[in-house]
Amino acid sequence: MFNQPNQPVGWYPVLTSSAMVSFLTSFLVAVGLLQGPAAPKPAQAAPAAAPAPAGPILWSADRRLTVADFQSRPKPYEKLAALTTTDIKAGAACRDFVFSGTVKATFDPSASWFRDPKNYTPQLLRHEQLHFDLTEVYARLLRQKLVVFQAKVDCAKLQPAFNNLTKGIYAEWDREQNRYDAETNHGLNAVRQDYWEKQTQVRLAQLEAFALPAQ
Repeated sequence: MFNQPNQPVGWYPVLTSSAMVSFLTSFLVAVGLLQGPAAPKPAQAAPAAAPAPAGPILWSADRRLTVADFQSRPKPYEKLAALTTTDIKAGAACRDFVFSGTVKATFDPSASWFRDPKNYTPQLLRHEQLHFDLTEVYARLLRQKLVVFQAKVDCAKLQPAFNNLTKGIYAEWDREQNRYDAETNHGLNAVRQDYWEKQTQVRLAQLEAFALPAQ
């Protein structure tokens, strides 16, 4: 059992575990390579949207990503069309030997970008949104696992047990995101993109009981 000075017996420090993964897509670059040189397209205005918050955006079924949310800019050597950074933030604590845990799926505007925001394609934005949706799927899976975890966790061994649990989810999440990009060819394969969108909505519905309450 671990006790901090001046803390009551049965109290354990809050533990946090967080994994961040950046997903790349080459939708616009690949289209250019497939179609060959093309005449410049007229600028396409981005849809009107409220200014994106400075901090992370919590996943919500009612709050879809807009181009304005991608606030960072690519490095000069970057040749990809967009980069999406999402995060699963998980925390756990035991107080008086009672376990509690939190899991949030977030999008980081300051680490996400579109190469050419004025000439984006709706297909590219849909592809990036699904990266965020997949992050929410795995956040819900982790919340589901925490229900079983809290029933048997030994608060004296909370940290290693919690780390093992989150490590497994993060590894599955990473593999799923990579498989999504590979199977859809970063959104270029419209048939597979449509399949992934439908399947992800089914999975979100199946895990609705583990969604965060509407805010």
